[in-house]
Amino acid sequence: MSSRITGILSYFVVSLFAFALLGCVERDAHGETANTAEATHDDHGDHGDHATAEPGHAEQGHAEHADDEHGHGEGSDLDRPADELFAASCEHNVPTHQCDECRYEVGVVRVAPDLIDGGLVQVASVVTRMLDSPIRLTGEIRFDERRVAHLAPVVAGSVRRVLVDVGTAVRAGQPLLELDSADLAGVQGASLEAASALRLAQREYDRQRELRDANVASEKEYLNARESLESARARAEAASRSLAGMGGGGAGRYVIRAPIAGTVLDLHAVTGEFVESGREIMLVGDTEGLWVWVDLFEKHLDAVSTARRSGKLPATVKVDAYPNETFVGELDVVGQVMDEASRTVKARVTLANPGGRLRPGMFADVTLHPEGARDALAVPATAVQSDEGRDFVFVRHDGDYFLRRPVTKGISNGDFLEVAGGLSPGQEIVTIGAFLLKSDVLRSKMGAGCAD
Repeated sequence: MSSRITGILSYFVVSLFAFALLGCVERDAHGETANTAEATHDDHGDHGDHATAEPGHAEQGHAEHADDEHGHGEGSDLDRPADELFAASCEHNVPTHQCDECRYEVGVVRVAPDLIDGGLVQVASVVTRMLDSPIRLTGEIRFDERRVAHLAPVVAGSVRRVLVDVGTAVRAGQPLLELDSADLAGVQGASLEAASALRLAQREYDRQRELRDANVASEKEYLNARESLESARARAEAASRSLAGMGGGGAGRYVIRAPIAGTVLDLHAVTGEFVESGREIMLVGDTEGLWVWVDLFEKHLDAVSTARRSGKLPATVKVDAYPNETFVGELDVVGQVMDEASRTVKARVTLANPGGRLRPGMFADVTLHPEGARDALAVPATAVQSDEGRDFVFVRHDGDYFLRRPVTKGISNGDFLEVAGGLSPGQEIVTIGAFLLKSDVLRSKMGAGCAD
């Protein structure tokens, strides 16, 4: 907690220092600014006593500044042409943009070269670059359930032999593990009894049929024998199905076989261990293809649904194990139920995994690309500032003077922001330090100024 407080205090100290530089250092850098301002006051009689003006006059002047909001009642500087702003004169009978006290009223900041040389403020030209509007999510890599088989015994028993190990390549039908099972032995015994009873019933039926045909036995005895045969056959078939479902081998021996070809991916059994029926003890398949399950926020549903209607929705995946690599996949499933607590929907990204470098269980950063990359006039996101719902950047007008100009934002990829209106290629703007310039321009709202 103490380190976080220290960081916050450091941020404010740097901001205050930069603010002082913006308002005051530039006068030291140019040497004569303070004297010029003093001479200007002396040359204009009405302003010579500005500092000692009557209290009522001073209060009225401050009220006008507060009510005008960057423009002496003529509207926001963001709505006025640059030429008009730089042609305006202030109450001190000097160009407004050159007046240390009034320039903020026309949205102008004077950036001393020291600030740029020191890196506190950085300037760059507006250029066109490839830009898209990605959706960044987090997810977990899991097995592609279409490519794996979860194996569990259907009877309880003790592990007799484990015939494979993790990483062993297996073919479909290959024996993997044997159990000694009392339950299976019981089913096998019941099956043998049912088979024996069926044989006896069949012989009795055959004998009664011959006697009936020879008019020796009655019809009733024949029908009773046929009914007994049908019952014995049903019991034998049921016992056979039970035994087949258990995959019996020798007496009381249960064998687990590979249902598909692949590799033993996981194994939870050792020789002599007692295993309950239904407990998963082995996983067989491959990891050449994987799934990444992500939490898709409600606000992203429209963009994702629209993109999927027009074709495939590509996705890129990054994991901590390979920080400099990106894996390519495709979002193919969006869940139909929203989690009420997180307000998210589960979505699935299919991902090729040649060589098996990715592992199920890894956490992943997933980026969806609902729009194809396109050329856009883009600026660093740090260049765009906002005030009272208006977005603007600081554009170099002439020399050290920068003017805030309104812009219309477009798509963003996090680092860069499309400017859909308000700028032209080649214009120079402030990319780093724009927040400090904003603080200088809006100092009338903050009640701050540059004290002499």
